[in-house]
Amino acid sequence: MKPVIGITCSEDYHSGCYYLSKYYTGAVAACNGVPLLLPAVKEAVAEYVQAIDGLILSGGVDVDPVYFNEEPHPNMGEMTPGRDEFEILLVKELLQADKPVFAICRGVQVLNIAAGGNIYQDIYSQYNGALKHQQQAARDYVSHYVSVGMATKLHGILKVERLRVNSFHHQAVRDVAPGFVANARSADGLVEGIESTRHRFVIGVQWHPECTRANDVYSQRLFSAFVAACR
Repeated sequence: MKPVIGITCSEDYHSGCYYLSKYYTGAVAACNGVPLLLPAVKEAVAEYVQAIDGLILSGGVDVDPVYFNEEPHPNMGEMTPGRDEFEILLVKELLQADKPVFAICRGVQVLNIAAGGNIYQDIYSQYNGALKHQQQAARDYVSHYVSVGMATKLHGILKVERLRVNSFHHQAVRDVAPGFVANARSADGLVEGIESTRHRFVIGVQWHPECTRANDVYSQRLFSAFVAACR
């Protein structure tokens, strides 16, 4: 049986619609997984956890700082509070069940918050020396380097100490959650990835490997390792 991979959706509160880039479903299908879109229905979390073999936390808009006990920064962007509440609850249940989680961009921030960490609400005003992390180029273009920690699961998957990645964020992990470690950093020192030291496969990256998977061997390795962990 192919593993069923749940993928969280973005939410347009103006139209009341859920939506998701086809890059996510394409990446899962290419690795012989079955993508299943998960609308943000918190009453269905227990059933979602039972139904899926693993979870992708997809990208999206900013996370409400109430979930890490802060007031909103002036440079905070759009938020979808219902999605935040749903995903944090879902992540906690998945961690409890020790099912694989692959968190991407906003997803790595949600993962870190759900596990007890926090984030920068705006790296350009809260972190000195930040590089440009919101590239103005195609989504499959890689715009800056990240260094990968040697003794990490991420390094074991990618088998490289340094790679170029795409970048579309102004928020980022600040204090890494207990039980997690930073597994990648950009040249300015910002955390670009985290992973659990207590679970079989719980990895988050700040970049968007689903957009580069078609032509990038490292993105392919990440998705292949995740789907394999879900079998």
